[in-house]
Amino acid sequence: MENLPLVMITGTRKGIGKYLAHYYVEKGFQVIGCSRSSVDYELANYQHFCLDVINEFAVKKMFIDVRRTHGRLDVLINNAGIASMNHVLSTPMNTVRKIFDTNVAGTFLFCREAAKLMQIKQYGRIVNFSTVATPLKLEGEAVYAASKAAIITLTEILARELAPLGITVNAVGPTPVETDLIRSVPQEKIDNLLSRQAISRLGKFEDIANVIDFFIQEKSEFVTGQNIYLGGVS
Repeated sequence: MENLPLVMITGTRKGIGKYLAHYYVEKGFQVIGCSRSSVDYELANYQHFCLDVINEFAVKKMFIDVRRTHGRLDVLINNAGIASMNHVLSTPMNTVRKIFDTNVAGTFLFCREAAKLMQIKQYGRIVNFSTVATPLKLEGEAVYAASKAAIITLTEILARELAPLGITVNAVGPTPVETDLIRSVPQEKIDNLLSRQAISRLGKFEDIANVIDFFIQEKSEFVTGQNIYLGGVS
């Protein structure tokens, strides 16, 4: 087990994160996942931690455990995130704080702690999540899109700061995927969004995994600070 590549994925209870946990176990990775509550599945070579990604004490404790058990971390996938689809006039400050805490502060915290562990081997791959809501300037998603715009800047700067440590930092920006995040969105809005893509369909989990696979392979060592939007959005 110790010879398997080690990947940490945040937000693995459902949706994209759950898919990625199963996907990378099947690809021969040792997977460490986390979410605020327990998962409804068991996988060989999978370990789960229950924590909030913005709880610095709990996150540091998890990384200490990973360091003691494995002595390294090869890949971090910052999948955990929340969204809110409200007009600015009906968006409470509590929602703003929750979105920025989870999407920005949580991603930053995991990047920081992962880099500390990755520098031991002078090797690492970090993949963050942006969104097509940012370049498409989607109405009703001002706070969510702004939080992901921050992720792009964070990714670009961390790529420069961590390059001397052998760590690459990139981001993938999915189009809407059939998850809980979009089930409450009116179909008319989804159709309008898809019409603004070069490829007018919902994204698939496989589309996202394909980009992540590219970013995390060893021979992608010269690819860093990049953000790839899916669906032909630019």
